[in-house]
Amino acid sequence: MTNSSLKDVKAHDRLILALDTPTLDAARVLIDQLRDYVGVFKVGLQLFSSHGPALFETLHKDGVQVFFDGKFHDIPNTVAGATEAIVARGVWMFNVHASGGSKMMKAAVAACETSCQATGKPRPKAVAVTVLTSIAAETMNGELGVGGSVDTQVRRLALLARQSGMDGVVASAAEVPILREACGPDFLLVTPGVRPQWSGADDQARIVTPYQAIKDGSDYLVIGRPIVAAQDRVDAAKRIAAEVAEALS
Repeated sequence: MTNSSLKDVKAHDRLILALDTPTLDAARVLIDQLRDYVGVFKVGLQLFSSHGPALFETLHKDGVQVFFDGKFHDIPNTVAGATEAIVARGVWMFNVHASGGSKMMKAAVAACETSCQATGKPRPKAVAVTVLTSIAAETMNGELGVGGSVDTQVRRLALLARQSGMDGVVASAAEVPILREACGPDFLLVTPGVRPQWSGADDQARIVTPYQAIKDGSDYLVIGRPIVAAQDRVDAAKRIAAEVAEALS
């Protein structure tokens, strides 16, 4: 099922490249190499912890769209404050953990609106992480003590996120079909753990190819090592974008 609100978004603009680098200089190398082939760059905890919020201003000066992968998960008041601060930095997308509950997610949505009104920044996409793609059923049931299947837990958290006013969720592409059915056509589905057939699985437990992810209804694909670790990064990005374009046609 295709998200009608994104029908004009081109294939390469649906690719989010993970800047999982220790330094800003290393991140800028990736940006310079790939900005014509991917639409968004994801700043995670490693790069953020090394350089702090000032790095967003640097990236924005370079014309980069940023997904801040901070995965806020705390009491509602704390998450609201963090959301206001990060939205003021002009990010294109940010996320929270859906397992923080509806009050926390509603606080994040409200803080996002407040920050946009106060700063004049465009409203970013607010998405909630369901179950990390590195977590398989054995871990969820055994170590974390959450019963049922991963699919059931992902669906539950996605519905909670939608009811709480979030724009979408981050989930494995393996769960996309059930999420499209449960949450409707215009709920954003952002999918990490996507791997082309020519790439290894690495530490992801639940993976799908880019073509299949888009066919099943994914909106944005978070890609890291299949591009970053490739011998020819540009070629890898082009091949993935071609898969996406084929799936959208």
